[in-house]
Amino acid sequence: MDELPQELWRRLLLRSPADAGVPLYGPLVAPAGHRDGCFVVARAAQSLDGYIATRDGESYWISGKEDIAHTHRLRALCDAVIVGSGTVRADNPQLTTREVEGPNPVRVVLDTERRLDPTFRVFGEGPETLLLCAPDTGGPLTCGRAHVVPVRRGPAGLDIGAIIATLAERGLRRIMVEGGGITVTNFLQAGALDRLHVTVAPLLMGGGIPAFALPPVSRLSEGRRFGWTTHRLGADLLLDIPLVRRQ
Repeated sequence: MDELPQELWRRLLLRSPADAGVPLYGPLVAPAGHRDGCFVVARAAQSLDGYIATRDGESYWISGKEDIAHTHRLRALCDAVIVGSGTVRADNPQLTTREVEGPNPVRVVLDTERRLDPTFRVFGEGPETLLLCAPDTGGPLTCGRAHVVPVRRGPAGLDIGAIIATLAERGLRRIMVEGGGITVTNFLQAGALDRLHVTVAPLLMGGGIPAFALPPVSRLSEGRRFGWTTHRLGADLLLDIPLVRRQ
C-alpha cells in the first residue's frame, strides 16, 4: 500500500495507509493485476429482504446518507461510472461526486437499442458522458451532449468484455458499475467484476425489484458462496466482496 501513486492517494483523500478508510478503499486504488490494467467494482444498495426498488421503481433512497456518500466516493475513485438505461429512466441520475471531494467520473450509459432521449440529466450539463449502444441502431453520433459509441451485442444486451475494452481504449480503466440490478447481474454473470459492494439497509419491503436477477438454483450446492468483510455505514451494513475477474 505504501507504493501507491500520490495521485491515487489524492483521489482516495487519505494521507497514508494508516488512515481508517484503507481497508475499504485501498483495494480499489491498488495497482490492477490484469493485463488490460482495468479494475471493475460494482455496487448495490438493497433492503434486508433483498430488493433495490419498489415494483414501481422507487429507490430514492433505500440506504442512508453515509451510504450515499460512499457511492459518491466510489465515483470519485473511478475513471468511469456505468448505469443501464433502466436506471436512467427510473432515477434520472446525475452520477456526480457532489457529496464528497474528488473528480467526477466519465458517465457511461448502456442503452443497447438506443431508446433514451436527450432530455435526461445525464445527457445535459456536467461531466463527459458516453452512450454505448449496439452498432446496428443507427442515429446521430450524439445524444444531447453525450457521445454515442457502438459496442457489439452480447448474450444479454451489450457484450460485457467489449464494454470494458472500449473504456480501456479511452484510458478509463477504473470502472464502477452502479446499476441497476440487471446491469450489475450481467457483469457478475460474465465474471467481469473484481469487487462487489452490497449495502444492506435495515428495511423490509416485502416485494419489489430484486438486487440480482439470477436464475434460481435447484440445489444449494449449485449456488455461489462468497467471502466478505463488513463495514458499518451509519445504520447500514456494507458487504465488501472480492471476486476474480475473467480475462
